[in-house]
Amino acid sequence: MNKLSQKIQDWLDSFPEFEQDDTLNIPEEKYTEAAKLFIEKMSNNYPFQHPLYAGQMLKPPHQVALEAYSAAMLINPNNHALDGGPATAEMEKELIREYADLFGFEEPLGHLTTSGTIANFEALLIARETHPGKAIAFSNQAHYTHSRVCGWLKIDTFAIESDQFGRMDLQDLELHLQTGKIGTVVVTLATTSLGALDDLQGILELQKKYNFRIHVDAAYGGYFKLIASNNPALSGFNLIQFADSITFDPHKQGLQPYGCGCIIFADASVGRFYKHDSPYTYFTSNELHLGEISVECSRAGAAAAALWFTHQIFPLKPSEGFGLIIQKTIDAANLFAQKIKQSSKYSLYLAPETNIVTYFPRAGNTSEISKKSEKIMLDLMNANKLWIATLKVDSTQFAKNHPEVKVNSAATTILRSCIMKPEQFDWIEKIIEILGNYE
Repeated sequence: MNKLSQKIQDWLDSFPEFEQDDTLNIPEEKYTEAAKLFIEKMSNNYPFQHPLYAGQMLKPPHQVALEAYSAAMLINPNNHALDGGPATAEMEKELIREYADLFGFEEPLGHLTTSGTIANFEALLIARETHPGKAIAFSNQAHYTHSRVCGWLKIDTFAIESDQFGRMDLQDLELHLQTGKIGTVVVTLATTSLGALDDLQGILELQKKYNFRIHVDAAYGGYFKLIASNNPALSGFNLIQFADSITFDPHKQGLQPYGCGCIIFADASVGRFYKHDSPYTYFTSNELHLGEISVECSRAGAAAAALWFTHQIFPLKPSEGFGLIIQKTIDAANLFAQKIKQSSKYSLYLAPETNIVTYFPRAGNTSEISKKSEKIMLDLMNANKLWIATLKVDSTQFAKNHPEVKVNSAATTILRSCIMKPEQFDWIEKIIEILGNYE
């Protein structure tokens, strides 16, 4: 038991002692048998925590987050209502204020969620309620959550074309805005495929002409705001203060276990759209209960506890804590991209805007690149040498970035690596060596 859990257990032990009911007792042989099966099943995994895992956007939680989560789960608070988790609900409110300050929202309304999907669901729900009958526009590179959720909510949508760099095409956006049918534009910072950043500044200029709501989907990229002031490529994050809402996921870049997402609205008055009553909750306090401003009911207070404790140790500051961690991943991604450019076997698909690197094995045509990419990924993974991912891109866009390659397929499969762990900076040479030695 870790130190935090021991302290919580000591507190629990301060109450009158009681015996656990016989129905809850565990025979030793059953536990041993179940534990053996559990370990066997859990071994069927990939080493997400290791620097050689450079595939999907999976980042291991920090030990401090795990300790705080485990300690809080001894109580198992529910952040739906203050009578279910008064301490962790207060932690969550502190976190929302801290994040609101980071993004520049003065009078915010927000809460944690179990996922970015739920956070985006709430943002799109509020978009529908504030602009009834209006459509929602997002890039064709935006996360599929947006089209799915809009379908569930019966909202019309426009999938805006993207340019060769994976960013929303603002000319195509304006053509759709001219119809007068769009009430909300989703700005993606950054895309889950390329790590591309939509042009928030350009979209804000269009907002002056067409008067629409802006939701920023920064589920992957929210923490890049910490280092945006020193990185011109990330300058769009400094404009989030002018958006109407933002989604971001602490369980992606924030060292947290799943599921820990977040939604924050710039205007607290949207809370009226959540209005409901419950005859058996919300009675212990006249203060705001988090369940009154969310679509989810029961929600683990342990997620707030873990994130709050993590912030005490790794503050949201550019020059310490999370700022240093995020910058190290950017540096690692840039180093990886630089090494790929120097390779005789691989080509860089696009220069990374964030910490996602895309690249491909050199070949004469797009279908050959696809075959080689898929084989490299599977062979290295099956050999337990390196774990990378693939990405399917439109060959028309591929040709714009690499006209030297013959196009003979509708789509091209390339390689993709999310460089999310700061430790990977010291492993880039090894990753390049493994890729280079592949035959």
